[in-house]
Amino acid sequence: MAAPVPGVLAAFDHIDGALDAIHELKASGHTDLTVYSAAPNHEIEAAIGHPVSRVRLFTLIGGLTGCTAGYAMTTWMSYDWPLLVGGKPIASIPPYVVIMFELTILIGALSTVAGMIILSIRRSVRGKPFHPRFSDDQVGIFAPCAAHQADAVSRVFTTHGAVEVTREG
Repeated sequence: MAAPVPGVLAAFDHIDGALDAIHELKASGHTDLTVYSAAPNHEIEAAIGHPVSRVRLFTLIGGLTGCTAGYAMTTWMSYDWPLLVGGKPIASIPPYVVIMFELTILIGALSTVAGMIILSIRRSVRGKPFHPRFSDDQVGIFAPCAAHQADAVSRVFTTHGAVEVTREG
């Protein structure tokens, strides 16, 4: 079990108050905020300012690898067992498009899943507090901070309408 991360956890009933608190905390230098929400919200994502996920890079590399592997495999097999049919070349691209496409999709999808797992492990939320009500009807914000900053962060949360503010760790 991971050691608890010290900080302040707040629960909000309304997204507007949570957004205002996020903006004020980001302006005061708190950049590593964790927000819990029942559903994705583009306003929260914009306020947090996370960079675009690198999972798409895993997908691109996997797809290109699959396409290349599909072409290489079929060409190698054709030259390993050459069949001359109607004067056509032994290795040509059109009959291999289906295999290339299928391997592009297969390896791209598997790379996407691997990328999600790898990047999720790298950015773990272990040790950060969570309450089940954040997956139902409230928005939760956890701001990791030292003990001397906890009062200021708590004031920001209560100013913007937090229904509950607790110190963690």
